[in-house]
Amino acid sequence: MNERNFDWNDLQLFLAVAQEGGLSPAARKTKRSAATLGRRMRKLERAMGRELFVRHDRGYEMTTYARELLNDLVGIESRITKLTARPDDTERPLVKISAGTWTIMALLEKLDEITNTPADIQLRFVSAENILDIPRREVAIGFRNKRPTETNLAGRKLSRVEFAPYAMPNAPDRWIKVLADTPSARWLDKTIGFDAICEVTAPRNSLDLALAGKGIALLPTFIGDAQKKLNRSGSTIPKLAHDQWIVTHQDDRHLPEVRRTIDRLCRILEK
Repeated sequence: MNERNFDWNDLQLFLAVAQEGGLSPAARKTKRSAATLGRRMRKLERAMGRELFVRHDRGYEMTTYARELLNDLVGIESRITKLTARPDDTERPLVKISAGTWTIMALLEKLDEITNTPADIQLRFVSAENILDIPRREVAIGFRNKRPTETNLAGRKLSRVEFAPYAMPNAPDRWIKVLADTPSARWLDKTIGFDAICEVTAPRNSLDLALAGKGIALLPTFIGDAQKKLNRSGSTIPKLAHDQWIVTHQDDRHLPEVRRTIDRLCRILEK
């Protein structure tokens, strides 16, 4: 690496391009234009003497060297941020949180309690039924249904989650089926097969249909019980009960913005 031409700010921009998956999303995050980011990435490549991206019409693809560089940098990202921050930088720190549909829905109801008043953090909720990569900093905080096993992750156990059927009074005695790769959707598929009044691909739509009186939805009890118009139409399902864990990277859990976000999330979800 030619350190005489090396700019640490370019590393910060590289992290944004690599983690956000391209110039356009990185431009939104960094508030720089895509053209500026493209020039800065070429400047960084010249300084390092290595190619970082293969440029396609569909976007930027990281080279093997870039992936190795990303792995090296994620552990010191907070230090880079501090080193390159402007003294007058008063923007709220961004904290990315990933969770499934139902947890995100519950958190959005408590948004002001998480961000504080006045807000001292900027939240980005990533709704995903799959597990995102915390070690690669796809998100800072993730919700999982079991204790993390990775040595570089830290977890905190939350309250237990249970599922039950819910429906409006006088709704048809038939299930609304969710087509998704989740334990509850797989259980429903195995239990009712094709005998559903309707199929949806978004879990939230099963709640919408249940509220419209179209059938029975399988919901976590923290969602179903909060819907005053819905009644439980059966018992909880033991096979679907699981503990919920809030997970972050060992290196990030002591960052002030991450620590206070986790504390607030736990306080809300453990009520």
